[in-house]
Amino acid sequence: MNTTVVCGPSSIVLFSYLRPLTLFPMAKILVTGGCGYIGSHTLVDLIENGYDVVCVDNNSRSNPNILQGVERITGKAIKNYKVDLCSFDDTHAIFQENPDIKGIIHFAAYKAVGESVEKPLMYFENNLGSLMNLLKCVQEFGTPWFVFSSSCTVYGNPDEQMVTEETPPKPAASPYGYTKQMGEQILSEWQKACPQTSVILLRYFNPVGSHPSIQIGELPIGRPMNLVPAITQTAIGKLPQMTVYGTDYDTRDGSCVRDYIHVSDIAHAHTLSIRYLEEGRNGSGCEVLNLGTGNGVTVLEAIQMFEKVSGQKLNYVTGPRRPGDVVAIYANNDRAKERLGWEIKYGLEEMMDTAWKWELRLKEDKQLFQMVNAQLN
Repeated sequence: MNTTVVCGPSSIVLFSYLRPLTLFPMAKILVTGGCGYIGSHTLVDLIENGYDVVCVDNNSRSNPNILQGVERITGKAIKNYKVDLCSFDDTHAIFQENPDIKGIIHFAAYKAVGESVEKPLMYFENNLGSLMNLLKCVQEFGTPWFVFSSSCTVYGNPDEQMVTEETPPKPAASPYGYTKQMGEQILSEWQKACPQTSVILLRYFNPVGSHPSIQIGELPIGRPMNLVPAITQTAIGKLPQMTVYGTDYDTRDGSCVRDYIHVSDIAHAHTLSIRYLEEGRNGSGCEVLNLGTGNGVTVLEAIQMFEKVSGQKLNYVTGPRRPGDVVAIYANNDRAKERLGWEIKYGLEEMMDTAWKWELRLKEDKQLFQMVNAQLN
């Protein structure tokens, strides 16, 4: 039994998970981008559920010291290959050294929407080239399970705010979104030709918060592109002011609507996806699952919840719409719940509370997480 402690502003809640043993104890899982935000939380969740893990991350947009936090939580040191997956030879060498890899969870990608608008070729080359190199190795070494980090950006600006996996995708709002659409297409077509590997495409919405231990969390490098770290950095004084981009959208308060979900809930869904494939419960070779809470929250509502939880008054202004932003989107998550047995453990209050505690932790421990080798998360 694993017990997670969630510290809210006025209470402590214990969530206990009773999880069955995997069919193949200590199956080795390769996590690409494992030093990143969701990747590091997934390393923790995999280890806590009996998996052996190997990390690959070139740290161009991540901090290798985050693995120290993973070790403090799990008691296990993590091996990281500092490899650029756009190099086939270097990627192939990882598989040569670890021919017993059973599954891959592929996070590694550039993800800043605004930057992708400015530098589309860089995004296509990095995000798609790395995927294809991985798949060449998966095919050669016969790796049976592949979980792809996709995104709700594949839906574009949907006609309905709540989207299901069957919602027809609209044109992506950014080159980043196109790389996720194209990545899914590549995997779907490739899997038909290589049925020995089963694939799950996880379309997740807006991960926020930090591990309840406050040992790992989000580490944006340079000015944060995502809402919650922008909120916490403004509140703590790293940023003088925050801008809410667009207050004239057709939403209940004029700001964009998003589905915010705690990063630990997202991480656990990846572990459950590996187990789902491991136990052969998938009905087809390539399946799609939404990962969100099912609740739409506006940007202004998220700010209000942060102010309530932290007791901090946020210094923000309103500004014009930002290119590439989708107006409103949140998830229908019924399929993930039914197929994976996935349960959401954390609400918006816990998301903001752990995010704020993580920001306070970073202020106390500047040296450990100091990083100057990149401009964007």
